[in-house]
Amino acid sequence: MGQGRHLGTDPLCDPGSGRRRRRYRLDGVSGFHCLSGSSACGGSKEKGAPGPAEPDNHGLGRSRGGLSTKVHVASDSHARPLAFHITAGQSGDAPVFEAVLAGIRVPRHGQGRPRVRPDAVLADRAYSSRAIRSYLRRRGIRAVIPQPSDQVGHRLRRGRSGGRPPAFDAEAYKQRNAVERCIARLKQWRGLGLNRSGSDGGSIP
Repeated sequence: MGQGRHLGTDPLCDPGSGRRRRRYRLDGVSGFHCLSGSSACGGSKEKGAPGPAEPDNHGLGRSRGGLSTKVHVASDSHARPLAFHITAGQSGDAPVFEAVLAGIRVPRHGQGRPRVRPDAVLADRAYSSRAIRSYLRRRGIRAVIPQPSDQVGHRLRRGRSGGRPPAFDAEAYKQRNAVERCIARLKQWRGLGLNRSGSDGGSIP
């Protein structure tokens, strides 16, 4: 106990250098100003704010729409899936392009190793990057990928140093609807995945 009207040092506060501190009172209760905690107006987590990072093998990510999962898939010309790769819903398509192609295994009718290299890859403008085109060129795979308008403009502004535009087969690109039909078929059967894994499969892109 202190002398006079002072009751001594508050055990919940750091006495510091021993200097007398100003006390704040609210209805006769003091000392709460030194407790650690969030304020009444800013203590709650913002909607859509990223939470703790999920492991890569969970395939869950939090974005403005909440928890979501993205299925990256490669299909053949008959809309049959060849390879899958699961990521969080907010992840991009291009970074996992090589992982999807690496998962392709097409068994042969007779003996021999499965086929792992397609003749051509038909993809939309999201996959039009220098890294993906170089990867396909190294493996001897024909790229049927249109260029987005901003890449075309950058190349034209550079003039002669921009180089020639990449080859694009517009007639072959019409068959890219096979992967769209494959994804639509997966969406129709996503209830099967819900029963097996118990996760939200409603946001398959």
